[in-house]
Amino acid sequence: MSLRAVKPQHETRTRILDAAEELFMQHGFEGTSMRLLTAKAGVNLAAVNYHFGSKDALIEALFRRRLDPMNEERIAALDRLEDFSAENIIRAFIGPSLRLIEDAKGGGRNFIRLLGRTYTEPAKAVRALIGQMYAPTMERYKAALERALPQMPRDELVWRMHFMFGTLAYTLAATDTVQLIAGCKPEDRHDARLLEERLTAFLAAGLHAPLKSSIKKAA
Repeated sequence: MSLRAVKPQHETRTRILDAAEELFMQHGFEGTSMRLLTAKAGVNLAAVNYHFGSKDALIEALFRRRLDPMNEERIAALDRLEDFSAENIIRAFIGPSLRLIEDAKGGGRNFIRLLGRTYTEPAKAVRALIGQMYAPTMERYKAALERALPQMPRDELVWRMHFMFGTLAYTLAATDTVQLIAGCKPEDRHDARLLEERLTAFLAAGLHAPLKSSIKKAA
């Protein structure tokens, strides 16, 4: 009996997910073939079918492995808040995802770049899946921001949240872009604490920006 045959099933499943995470981040969902995936994971197609059944099911399992714990952490961070300022709410939301940037060995950095890439690729089914996973957490955070910014018209708050999450997605996806900006230290793009400080200040300023008269009239 070969060594591969006696490996635990959970180890094989994890190896497939790790390989898919890296390959999807590098090549996208459409650009990653099952042949490439099985070669990277060191398994055959039957193993992928056994553990996941289909490529779509594999993609869902990949995102659930990371997003479910991340959203649980976000809800827990929100529940711990005593001061519901916009800044504290922002920190509670962005902290769990930013910390994954520092996880190079465990694959967290690959996943977070994949997550950011997902928002810029024409993979509607995957974005819809992520939207479903995020929905309960987003509702909690929307309610928290409404509490923190009672003067903000609801429609305007929704737009500002949209801009806020778009900025976070770009930050996660484009971690190499900072190298193109003169004066930036490349190593800072993997420092979760520094990113949290800078991003919180930037996003809070956007949330607190004065309403233009045209927006007030529309509201």
